Amino acid sequence: MRKTKNTSLDTMVTDFILLGLSHPPNLRTLLFLVFCTIYVLTQLGNLLILLTVWAEPKLHARPMYLLLGVLSFLDMWLSSVIVPRLILNFTAASKAVPFGGCVAQLYFFHFLGSTQCFLYTLMAYDRYLAICQPLRYPVLMNGRLCSILVAGAWLAGSIHGSIQAALTFRLPYCGPNQIDYFICDIPAVLRLACADTSVNELVTFVDIGVVAASCFMLILLSYANIIRAILKIRTADGRRRAFSTCGSHLTVVTVYYVPCIFIYLRAGSKSPLDGAVAVFYTVVTPLLNPLIYTLRNQDVKSALRRMTAGRGAVNEKK
Repeated sequence: MRKTKNTSLDTMVTDFILLGLSHPPNLRTLLFLVFCTIYVLTQLGNLLILLTVWAEPKLHARPMYLLLGVLSFLDMWLSSVIVPRLILNFTAASKAVPFGGCVAQLYFFHFLGSTQCFLYTLMAYDRYLAICQPLRYPVLMNGRLCSILVAGAWLAGSIHGSIQAALTFRLPYCGPNQIDYFICDIPAVLRLACADTSVNELVTFVDIGVVAASCFMLILLSYANIIRAILKIRTADGRRRAFSTCGSHLTVVTVYYVPCIFIYLRAGSKSPLDGAVAVFYTVVTPLLNPLIYTLRNQDVKSALRRMTAGRGAVNEKK
C-alpha cells in the first residue's frame, strides 16, 4: 500500500484512539460483564493448571506437562495484554492510548503470541517422540532439553516481537490517529502510516503468516505420524489414552492457528469478520485451553482429584 502524505514532525501523533469492537450501545453493559467474566475465568483456569502441574510430582517431572504449565503461564499474560484494554472500550473511560503504550502492547502481543506458536510446535514434537519413539523418548526429550527448547521459544518470540514493533513504528504517523480495532496490532496500525507500507506488509506476510502456517503444517505432519502409530497399538485402552492426550493438544492448536492464519495471511483486509476472528484466538482461546486440557486429559483430571482429596483430608483433621 503506497502513501505519500505530509510527514511534518509538527503533525506527528502522540497517542492513538482504539475504536474497539463495534456493538449496539444497549449491549455495552452486557459485553462489559461478559468480557470481565472471561478474563477472570481465564486467569483462574490457567492458574489452576499451573498450580496443578507444579504441585503434582508425577506431572512436573514429565516434559509434556512442563510445556502445559508454560502454555498456561503464556495464556495468563497474553490475556492480560489484550482483555483489560478491550474491557475499557465498554466503559466511559478514555479510549486514547499513548504512543509508547501502543508500541508496548504490539510488542508483547506478538512476543507472547509467537512464543505460544513455537510452544505448540514443541508440544506436537514431544507427543510425536512419546508415541512414535517410546523407547528412546526419555533420552530424546528429557527435562534439560525441554528447558532449552522452551528458552529457545521465548527467545525467538522476543526477537519476533521486537522486529515487528520496530518495523511498524519506524514509520511516520501524522494523523488520523483512530485505530479501527480493539488492540494495537500491525494491520490496523499500518493503515494510519503516512508512508509506503508495502515492505511492512511483506514482512508481516512472511514473518507471521508463513511462519505460523509452517508451524501448523509441522504440527499436522507430526500428528499424521502419531495417528499412524496409534492405530498400530493393539489394546483399545492404549489407543483411547493416546487419542485423549493428543486430541487435547490438536483441538487447542486448531482453534489457535486457523484464526491466526486467517488474519495475517490477509494483512490488507478490512473485513468486519477480522475483529470477531481476532477476539476468538486472543480472548476465547486462552479461556478454552484449561477447559480442554482438564476435560480431555486423564492425568490432569486425576491430579486435580488428588489435590481436592488431599485438601479434604487436611480439613477433616482440623
